[in-house]
Amino acid sequence: MSDQMDCKNCKESLCGRKYIQVEEKPHCIPCYDRMYANTCQECKEIIGHNAKELFYEDRHYHAHCFRCFRCDRSLADEPFTSQEDALVCSDCYCNEYSSKCVACDKIVKPGSKLLEYGGSTWHEDCFACHGCEKSIGAEAFIPDQNNYYCVPCYEGRFAPQCNHCKKALTKGGVTYKDEVWHRECFLCTGCKAPLAGTPFTSQGDCPYCVKCFSSLYAKKCAGCNTAITGFGDGKYVSFEDRQWHQPCFKCSRCSVSLVGSGFFPDRDQILCTDCNSDD
Repeated sequence: MSDQMDCKNCKESLCGRKYIQVEEKPHCIPCYDRMYANTCQECKEIIGHNAKELFYEDRHYHAHCFRCFRCDRSLADEPFTSQEDALVCSDCYCNEYSSKCVACDKIVKPGSKLLEYGGSTWHEDCFACHGCEKSIGAEAFIPDQNNYYCVPCYEGRFAPQCNHCKKALTKGGVTYKDEVWHRECFLCTGCKAPLAGTPFTSQGDCPYCVKCFSSLYAKKCAGCNTAITGFGDGKYVSFEDRQWHQPCFKCSRCSVSLVGSGFFPDRDQILCTDCNSDD
C-alpha cells in the first residue's frame, strides 16, 4: 500500500503532498515539472504545472511571456502575427508593414477595404472626388493630373460636348472642322447614315456620305454621266461647262486617252489630233 503513495520517480512518500498521475502512476510536483513540463520559448524556464501555458506553432510560452516583440504588450487575448519568428501585435505590424491612406494619413489595416492607384493607397471611404468631395469608393473615376473625379464631375468640368447631342464626350469620337461628335452622332446630313470610318465630303459646313453628295451636289461626267465625287478615281478634267473623270476623257471616235494631250472640240464631241485631221 505504501508503494502506491510513493513518487514513481524519486520514490519519496506522497502522503500529505500534492502529486500528478502520469499513466496512472503518481509523481511529485518537482519530478513532474522536471520530466514533463514544457520550456517557455521566451524565458527558457520551465512552465510549471500550475502556470498558464500558451501554445503557438510548436512553441510553448508562459502566459506572461507571450508578448509583442515591439511594444511588449500581452498577446494572450490580442490578435497578433509572426514576423521572422517574433510575435508582433496587430498595431505594431500595421505601423511597420501596412500602407498609410494618403487622404487621412492613418494606417490601412489588413483586411479592411482599400483602393490602390498610381502607387498610393486609400481607405475605400477616403477616396473622394476632387470636385464634389463625395466618396468615390469602388465606383468608376477619371484621373486628371494629380486629382481624381467621379464621372459626372469630370464630364461637367472637362469633357468636350458632342456637337450633335450636346452630351459629354469622354473617349474616342470624331473631330470635324474643330468640332467633336460621338462616333454614333456623326451622321450624313442627307440620309442620317453614320459617317465615322467611311468616306464622306461636305457642302458648306454639312457632312454628306458619298451617295447623298453625288445625288445632291456632284457634277456629272460628260463621258459616263455618273457623278464626279472626288473619291476613288477622283481626278477630273474640266473644259468650258463640261467635266470628265480622267479615265472618261478620251477621243469620241478612237477612244484614245486625251489626258495630257492636245484635243479638239467638235460640237458635243472631243477628238484627238489624228481623228481631227481625218475630217
